[in-house]
Amino acid sequence: MTTRNSKYLYLTVFISGMTTLAIELSASRLLGNVFGTSNLVWANVIGLMLLYLTVGYFIGGRWADRSPTYPTFYRIILWGAFLSALIPLVSRPVLRAAAVAFVGAEAGLVLGSFISILILFAIPVTLLGCVSPFAIRLGVTGIENAGKISGRIYAISTLGSLVGTFLPVLILIPQIGTFATFLTFSTVLYVVGFIGLFQTQGRSTLRFLWMPVAIAILAFLVLQGPLRAPVANAKLLYEDESAYNFIQVQEDPNGYRYLYLNEGQGIHSQWHPTNYADQNRTWSFFLTAPYFNNPPYAPGDFDSLMIIGLAAGTIARQYTKVYGELPIEGIEIDPGVIEAGALFFDMNAQMMPNLTVHAQDGRYMLNHIDKRYSVIAVDAYRPPYIPWHLTTVEFFQEIRDHLTDNGVVAINVGRTQTDRRLVDAMAATLLQVFPSVHAMDVPISFNTLLVATNQPTSQENLAQNLAALPTETDPLLRDALTVGVSKLVPVRASETVFTDDHAPVETLVDSLVLNFLFSGGVEQLSN
Repeated sequence: MTTRNSKYLYLTVFISGMTTLAIELSASRLLGNVFGTSNLVWANVIGLMLLYLTVGYFIGGRWADRSPTYPTFYRIILWGAFLSALIPLVSRPVLRAAAVAFVGAEAGLVLGSFISILILFAIPVTLLGCVSPFAIRLGVTGIENAGKISGRIYAISTLGSLVGTFLPVLILIPQIGTFATFLTFSTVLYVVGFIGLFQTQGRSTLRFLWMPVAIAILAFLVLQGPLRAPVANAKLLYEDESAYNFIQVQEDPNGYRYLYLNEGQGIHSQWHPTNYADQNRTWSFFLTAPYFNNPPYAPGDFDSLMIIGLAAGTIARQYTKVYGELPIEGIEIDPGVIEAGALFFDMNAQMMPNLTVHAQDGRYMLNHIDKRYSVIAVDAYRPPYIPWHLTTVEFFQEIRDHLTDNGVVAINVGRTQTDRRLVDAMAATLLQVFPSVHAMDVPISFNTLLVATNQPTSQENLAQNLAALPTETDPLLRDALTVGVSKLVPVRASETVFTDDHAPVETLVDSLVLNFLFSGGVEQLSN
């Protein structure tokens, strides 16, 4: 092996390792745009990628022994690059169908789409798995340097994988999107393979130029329009990919704007230029939280709010409408969502000067703010999941340290009509820290709002404080309390308590979702 060949071989191994990890991480985003980003999705992506790479290592070693030539090696690279570029193009119509199926709760089609897309990765990732054993076979010239060469190749491949881990997540996906990220890495790999093959086979390599032409034509035909079409009669105002989410803003014919994230299950924020009410959706229920305190509790007793899971600011906007420009701290992990909120939901300094926004993880930021609040609202869903670290005894102890003497915490929790295990587990966890916990079922939804108070309180306090409201109270608050009183439900704490050491939130929710689907839940959604 000449010095020139060895250097280019090492470059190829580096680019191949980079592309392999970039495809794996981009795969999670490709699927997450429709299927969500739960541990279940990650486990399937990582597990199958490892399976495909294992097969590739085995095949690559045998292939290299049968045809230990550079032309064969670079043809593997070219086909791996071409098929990797095909993944987002072939998956696009499947993802669109799956997005529609999610809205229609067609579980079979959703599951089939998920499996189909994962299968798309089988051949390209297997080919990329062939690269390292094949490169070792080409690089080793004698038994005396076998260890050194193989170690160098694995080190270079791993270094490429390191770059492929951070480059798509931190730079490319937020800047150009998931589909373009796939095509970018595939193009780089293709160019490296083409040059390598041209060096060994000359002009006959030109016959592989059909590959980028085919990809360009398919990209033009397939990558048109939004990934997820707007709901019926709605207009798509905005679509973007951030480092965390696939973001859409839609507007209905009545001028209401809605924020959708990832798979589009659930509305994360709502806005209307003149109407602050939300048709008894979850956000207005947060207005009831401080009125579980012992009566008399009046609007004048409320002075501050923190929101963990700010989204585009619906809760903050409603509280500002009721209480005026009181200080509000809003924490939202995704800067892309904050930008959408500023552009389309009045969540900006001009319209809400009382709102301070932090682009950070909720728990981390909570512990870096030295203030106390009347209410801390936790609405950090990625339906139907709550980030596990926002569900534990230790987290709620930190919450309590940031509450005033009569402060309360309110958290939005998912359930079904027949399965309240997550609600009951969250109630049990809250009761480890707070003396009282109350529950309201949000109508026409699969949500329950749990409210925990810093002082011992009773459920009847809500009705008593409603009756004692001053006549000049904003109708938005009065209506929220009226509906809240009618939707109170008993709290039944389970034996499950979430801690930082053990918080099987996603396992519980996975079970909840499967039980829902197998017990006729699809029909419930359709009715």
